[in-house]
Amino acid sequence: MERITSLKNPKVQGWKALKERKGRRESGCFLVEGFKMVEEALASAFMVEAVLAQEDRLEELALRPECPVYLLPAGVLAAVCDTKTPQGVAAVVRMAQRAAKGSRLIALEDVQDPGNVGTILRTADAAGLDGAILSEQCADVFGPKTLRATMGSVFRVPVTVTDDLPGYLRGLREKGYSVLSSQLDGEPFYRRGDVGKRFCLVIGNEGNGVSDGVKAEATHRLKLPMRGGAESLNAAVAAGIMMYDLMKDE
Repeated sequence: MERITSLKNPKVQGWKALKERKGRRESGCFLVEGFKMVEEALASAFMVEAVLAQEDRLEELALRPECPVYLLPAGVLAAVCDTKTPQGVAAVVRMAQRAAKGSRLIALEDVQDPGNVGTILRTADAAGLDGAILSEQCADVFGPKTLRATMGSVFRVPVTVTDDLPGYLRGLREKGYSVLSSQLDGEPFYRRGDVGKRFCLVIGNEGNGVSDGVKAEATHRLKLPMRGGAESLNAAVAAGIMMYDLMKDE
């Protein structure tokens, strides 16, 4: 174990940079905070490059023998972390390329709220979907707010990021997938008929919905019923309702 006490230490400066997308891309790593997320990282197939901890919190973690550990004073750890009240532990994790594959997928087009992206991944994990496809304009999966919203599901749900979501969906459709576009001018979701065993549900941008390019690739254009006065649902709520209904017979 190595003790680091200075905010000017180069390692500390590198860890602080992981709060920003640029720093994550340059290093190929991201930071998780808190006991649950660190334990999820340690239990996953991801490579944990370092555990950062206050000395009085270290014994609460089950560490891998080969995992480097750095002991930091509370003030230094707080400077590294994004949360205002860190739990005294964090981990630096190397990004892993895990392509989304399987028969039950969800795609997000330009979903920009980190809480929505993280919650959708968490719900996809809970509902039993196989993976997620994100357009490049979505909130960063490895950003601090997104990671917190996943509650560890980021380590279980494979994610593919694409700069051509319509093209990706076209490829799925050609392989026999149903492509389900969630849109306000669609047909009633609960009267959709059989979508088959292979499908990809698409959730669009919070303000603009799905693009015309995505609509053109859809085999089904669907909307949830709005029986009350609300015109629309939060993206993560709508995604959750649809995912669970699509998986009800699995």
